[in-house]
Amino acid sequence: MRLRKVLIKLIILGTALGLIIFGGFKEFTKSQKANSEGQVNYLIGVSHPNLNGPWQIQMNKEIKNEIANHADTRVIFTDAAQNDEQQVQDIQTLMSYGIDLLIVSVDNAAILTPVISQAYKKIPVIVLGRGVKGYDYTLYIGSDNQLNGKMAAKEAIRLLGNKRGQIIEVKGYNGSLQAEERSKGFHETLQMESSHTIIHSITGNWLKDKAEDELIRLLQSGVKPDLIYAQNDAMALGAYKAIKQLGLKGVSIIGSDGLNEKNGGLHLVKEGIIDTTYITPTGGTTAAHYAIDILHEARGLPKKIILRDHQVTINNVDSYFKNGDGGIVPHIENKHKRVKLGFAQVGSESEWRLANTDSIVSAAKEAGIDLILRNADYDQKKQIEIIRDFINQGVDVIAFSPKTESGWDEVLQEVKNAGIPVILSDREINVDDQSLFTSFIGSDFVEEGRRAGKWLASVSKSVKSPIHIIEIEGTANSAPAVDRKLGFHEIVQQDSKLQLLKSYSGDFTLGIGKKLMKEALKTYGRKINVVYAHNDDMALGAIQAIEDYGLKPGVDIKIISIDGTLKAFKALNVGKMNFTVECNPLLGPELMKAIKDLNNGIEIPQKIITSEETFDQKQAKKEFYRRSY
Repeated sequence: MRLRKVLIKLIILGTALGLIIFGGFKEFTKSQKANSEGQVNYLIGVSHPNLNGPWQIQMNKEIKNEIANHADTRVIFTDAAQNDEQQVQDIQTLMSYGIDLLIVSVDNAAILTPVISQAYKKIPVIVLGRGVKGYDYTLYIGSDNQLNGKMAAKEAIRLLGNKRGQIIEVKGYNGSLQAEERSKGFHETLQMESSHTIIHSITGNWLKDKAEDELIRLLQSGVKPDLIYAQNDAMALGAYKAIKQLGLKGVSIIGSDGLNEKNGGLHLVKEGIIDTTYITPTGGTTAAHYAIDILHEARGLPKKIILRDHQVTINNVDSYFKNGDGGIVPHIENKHKRVKLGFAQVGSESEWRLANTDSIVSAAKEAGIDLILRNADYDQKKQIEIIRDFINQGVDVIAFSPKTESGWDEVLQEVKNAGIPVILSDREINVDDQSLFTSFIGSDFVEEGRRAGKWLASVSKSVKSPIHIIEIEGTANSAPAVDRKLGFHEIVQQDSKLQLLKSYSGDFTLGIGKKLMKEALKTYGRKINVVYAHNDDMALGAIQAIEDYGLKPGVDIKIISIDGTLKAFKALNVGKMNFTVECNPLLGPELMKAIKDLNNGIEIPQKIITSEETFDQKQAKKEFYRRSY
C-alpha cells in the first residue's frame, strides 16, 4: 500500500501529522538502520482516548518501550483528547493507513464497540483497559474491575471499623464500563457485608480537578462523609484537596491505579494523602508482547487476559518502592533441577475432560516439566487429600480443576503457607482471599452461556408463539454450571417468548443427561421445543432419550450444547444437534507457559481466558475434519 510506505518513512524521520503521534524514535535508535533500509514488516496502530492522564501516559510508554525491542515493527499513536467521536475517527484513519494490528484503549464502550467490530473484520484488534461490549476482538487485556470495587469495599469496611459510616463515591465517566463494574462491585459488597451507607455518587470523569470541584460543591451543602472512594488516584487526590480546602478532618480516602510517580498512588499513600490504592497494571507491556505474537501467528493465544491488582497501604508501600512488586509476586522456589508440577484432576467424567488430561500430559512432557498427575474421581474430599499430599511431596507448583466453587479456603491456606503457587485450570473458585491462588486458566463460562442464549434468540426472532426450554445443568455449585446458567438466563430473560419449563441438575455425564431428559419428556412431552445442556455429553444423552420417545432431536426439539467435542460435531453433521459453543480443553500449553513464567520470576495474569468459537450445523461441517478432540 503506497500510503503505508510513505507513513513508515515519515515515522522513521520522526514526522508528526495532526493528531497522529509517532512514538518511540529515541527508543528505536538500535533498530534505526534496519528500518531505514526498508525492513519494516509490521505497522501497529494505537488509539488512546487521551494522553493527559498518568495511567494512559504510562500505558503508552510501556507499549513504545516493548515495541522498540523489535526491529521490524513500528507503531503509530493517536490521542483523541477525550472526545469519543474523535477516537472513532482516529481508528478509521489508522485503518486507512494499512496498519497490521490495532490496539485500542477504551473509555466509552458504547461508542467504540461498533468501530472496533468493523476493524476486527479486517485485522487483529487488542482491546485495553476498559473493555467493549460483545466478543468482536482478538484479545482483551485489563483488570477485573468488579473485583477491584469489591476489594475497595472490603478496605472501606476495615477503615471505618464498627461505626456506621457515610461514604461518597467518585466515579469515572458515565457510560464507562470500568466505572460501572467498579461501582457494582463496591455497592454489592458494602450492602452484603456492612451497614455503611453510600450517601452520594458523583462523576469525576477520572480527572483531579473535576473531582475536586464536584466534591467542593457537595461538601459545601453540609454533607459530611467518613470515607471517600474514588475510582482512580487522580480523583482521590482531588478529593483530598477538596476536604483540605474545607477543613474537614477524619475522612479516609481510597483510590486506584497505584502509579509510582509524582502524584501517583504510591506516593499519595506514602505521604499520607490517601489511605489505600490499588496497583492496576495498564497492560501496555502485555499488549505489546501479545501483538508481536499475533503478528507472528503464534499458536494457543488467549481471548482475554485479566491482570492482577495489588492493594497498597501504609503498611506495605515501602516494599513496592524497593522492588516494584511489593515482594509478593508468587514465584517458584527452584527446589529441583526441573520444575515439579502436581496436578489434581477432578475426574474423567466426559470426552472433554479426557482431552483436557491428555493436553496437560503432552504439554508437560514437551516443556520438560515433571508432572505428578492424580485423579480425584469427582470427589472433592479426595481432591483436597491429593493437594495436601502434593504439599508433603514438596512440589514446585500445584494446579487443579476444582469440583465445586466453594470449600477450598483451608487447604489453599496450607498451600500458601508452604510457599507453593496455585494455578486453577478450567474452573474457578469462590474464596474471600484472592491471594490463595496465583492464576486461573480456562474459559469464560458466563460468556459461553450468553452465546448459547444469543443463538437461540437470533433463530427465534420470527417465531411468535412461546418457545419452551428444558435446561440440563452441570454439577451443582461447580463454576461451569453456575456461570453457564447465569449467562444463558441473562439473555433469554430479555425475550418473553423464551420460556424455561424447568432446570434439571445433572453432573456433566451422558447417562445422567439421558435420565433427566426422560424425566422431562415424561412431564412435558411434546411441549418441549428446546434443550439447553451445559455440556456435550449431557446433550448426547438427551438426544438418545428424545429418540427413544419417538421424536427427532434437532428437528422436533432443538439441541443447544457447550464444549464442541468431536462427538458433538458428528451430531451436528447428521442434524441431531443444532448449536454448540466451544469450550477449549487443550489448556496444557497455556498452563506450562504460565509455570515457565513463574519459574523466571514473571508475574502471570490473574486470569487467562482461552479463545473459543461457536458452531451451527453448517459451520460444523467445515470444521469437522480439523477437530482433534
